[in-house]
Amino acid sequence: MSRETGNVLFAVTARQSHGYKTRSGPLRVIQKLATVIRTNLAIDKAVYDEMVNASRQALPIEACGLLGGSFGRVTSFYQLTNTDNSPEHCSMLPEEQFAAVKDMRQKGQRMLAIWHSHPATPARMSEEDLRLAYTPDVAYAVLSLEFPENPVLRAYTVEDSTPTEVPVIILETSEASSEHAQ
Repeated sequence: MSRETGNVLFAVTARQSHGYKTRSGPLRVIQKLATVIRTNLAIDKAVYDEMVNASRQALPIEACGLLGGSFGRVTSFYQLTNTDNSPEHCSMLPEEQFAAVKDMRQKGQRMLAIWHSHPATPARMSEEDLRLAYTPDVAYAVLSLEFPENPVLRAYTVEDSTPTEVPVIILETSEASSEHAQ
């Protein structure tokens, strides 16, 4: 049971959203999971809520940070300092990035996405976002607060400065857990 809001699919459970229903054994489940990991960014609802709250609190400047998890599922939220203190761009402190990635590794996770907010513009990669997108194996998540009461989250992979939108799945689950770095 799910509903779609903008480009974000709200799923009742991770199992339902990934379509694990199969009778052909564990290999088929692994193949289906690998496809989900490559084609979606699955985010626990608690993490999504933290992104929205952090972005609203940062207004009028951009909020930014990292998202961690495993097997394509984001379970950890890291809000980092926007050293630019700007509504149009952000830069993160290297020591905070390092601490966040170190924390992810200690939890057996990896960085799945780099996120930031757009306080007054749509959730798409700007020219500056594309110029700074140099990490090929992560998604770039952009949360638009153009209409603060109706935030829009989109995610992209970037190859050769070309963004490709990746569907975002918000997982509504009681197992959601998130962590803060700082």
